[in-house]
Amino acid sequence: MKPARARILDAADQLMRTIGLARATTKEIAREAGCSEAALYKHFASKEDLFLHVLQERLPKLGPLLVELTEEPAGHSVEENLVTVVRQAATFYESTFAIGASLFAEPALLRRHAEGVHALGSGPHHPIDALSGYLRAEREAGRIAPDADTDAAAALMMGACLQRAFLKAFPGSEPVRPLDEFARAVARTVFAGLRPLPSG
Repeated sequence: MKPARARILDAADQLMRTIGLARATTKEIAREAGCSEAALYKHFASKEDLFLHVLQERLPKLGPLLVELTEEPAGHSVEENLVTVVRQAATFYESTFAIGASLFAEPALLRRHAEGVHALGSGPHHPIDALSGYLRAEREAGRIAPDADTDAAAALMMGACLQRAFLKAFPGSEPVRPLDEFARAVARTVFAGLRPLPSG
């Protein structure tokens, strides 16, 4: 049998996806994990803390990718790096959309969740900030235009990924573009606005 912490993360991930974060109480998560609620609190300070660990440990990793690209931006072309980011971000938002959307059905829970997330130094702005940081590194390296608006480019890319997740989750929507095709199209379009002008 898996250790209690792993079982709790698995149970939280499953319940948050199926019944939503609002209805996934710590009592229900503990029952699904086969442990006591007290055991859950030995590993996680709150449901918000547990939710963040589910994001960090059970879902596609977006933050570490952006940190890696910022530290070593020249490993691939800018456009290829953006394809990788879009692919990962689209997968991340698709995996978390149902969990996150359920928060908005309960304003009090959303407020408590936001307070807990901010106290832990996280929040929904982090992917945009991290992507903008990567693009600033590329700007400093001269691989994108010196006047490129990195904040706007990051917001456009992440917004497109979130919109794709919404369309995939919405019943009756038209099929979305395949992930790789979508990633390449978004990266190509954004990079066209960032590309430095030819000299001379």
